[in-house]
Amino acid sequence: MTASTPPRSEPRIHLDSTAHLMSSIGSRLADRLRLVPPPVRRPAPPALVLVAHGSRDPHALTTVTTLMERVRELRPGLPVSLGHIELNEPLLPDTLAALGDTPAVLVPLLLGRGHHVKHDIPGVAAGAPVRARVAPPLGPHPLLAEALYDRLLEAGWPTSPDDSVRRGSAVVLAAAGSRDPDSAADTRRTAGLLATRLGVPVLPAYAAAATPTIPTALRTLAAKGRHRVAIASYFTAPGRFATQCAQAAPWIASAPLGDHPAMARLVVNRYEQGLAARGAKAA
Repeated sequence: MTASTPPRSEPRIHLDSTAHLMSSIGSRLADRLRLVPPPVRRPAPPALVLVAHGSRDPHALTTVTTLMERVRELRPGLPVSLGHIELNEPLLPDTLAALGDTPAVLVPLLLGRGHHVKHDIPGVAAGAPVRARVAPPLGPHPLLAEALYDRLLEAGWPTSPDDSVRRGSAVVLAAAGSRDPDSAADTRRTAGLLATRLGVPVLPAYAAAATPTIPTALRTLAAKGRHRVAIASYFTAPGRFATQCAQAAPWIASAPLGDHPAMARLVVNRYEQGLAARGAKAA
């Protein structure tokens, strides 16, 4: 008789060894994870605060509010707000106070260097409860010439004038005016940019505080044989001066720059300049 084969014993699972192995793997993973640096949380960018002059014309507030919305579309996620120097709410100090501890870059919706840009706005920034930098004013800049050109086309300026039309045409660049010579220099630079774009003379003139006046500029151009003269409204928004200048037009007058897309791009450009400026005065 053959001896019976003893039954096979099932293989033993070494639970202690498996637990040790899993613990070792977990320990190694933890060591490697400790070597991975934690994600760097970037601070939120400073708020962009548009600084408008303010006007009793109700269309002015509507215009700058629409411009603010265009800026928000260009920079989603960036805090964008509005403050006024006078006449409209919110006033600039109130806008800055509402930011809490968020720093800000103030972008003046002004077209050149003058008292507001050199003194009023920096003074408010210096006394603000938040750190605030002041960016350059909007003008002069090629984007302003682009917006002025488009506004003239909208008013009826010919898209492709021939030589005979150019010889009899000109533009008066109608601005508010300032006693600061830097403001006049900035307006002249914009006039030069627009003249290059149009191919006709562009003469700066002012509603107040500077010369020549609009009527004087029109007479000067007429004496030179320029009888087909347009008024280019060099104003950010509607207001008393813009209306007076348009009423003096012997031919066509363009609308203020307002919420033109080039204006929104220029605001963002000035904000970036304000961010990059070293040694900018901060409160």
